[in-house]
Amino acid sequence: MFRDVTTLFGDPRGFRLAVDQLLHPYVGRRIDKVAGLEARGFILGGAIAHQLSIGFVPIRKQGKLPGNTISQGYKLEYGEAVMEVHEDAIEAGESVLLVDDLLATGGTAEAGLKLIEKLGGNVVGTAFIIDLPELGGRKRLEDLGMDVHALCAFEGD
Repeated sequence: MFRDVTTLFGDPRGFRLAVDQLLHPYVGRRIDKVAGLEARGFILGGAIAHQLSIGFVPIRKQGKLPGNTISQGYKLEYGEAVMEVHEDAIEAGESVLLVDDLLATGGTAEAGLKLIEKLGGNVVGTAFIIDLPELGGRKRLEDLGMDVHALCAFEGD
């Protein structure tokens, strides 16, 4: 079953609650930038960055960002893909929160983490609205030493 959060974005109170709850575990921690994974991670990450009055970093599919980028390949269930970020988006030593709407296999999130680390950023955590635990993304990210925060989880179909 496809899990979709776009109706949540249309509800002002629900959207605000989701943004607040995604940020809640990281209150009081230094965060210099929020990185969002294409595409719904842009909506969430932009809102969180605005709330914190910090910069937002888009991590996009290959060929979508103008200017100089660095890239990171990753495997999908059905093939391979590449994510990119601007090469000057994060300064060495900056603390970054990685955000997306859904955590499935963790491949896209891992690619995002690697891009942040290539630029010298320190990932303080990862935040998602939905976790699909049976697909193993949480374990994959936790095995990399990442803090994983999800607002809800859906088992099975």
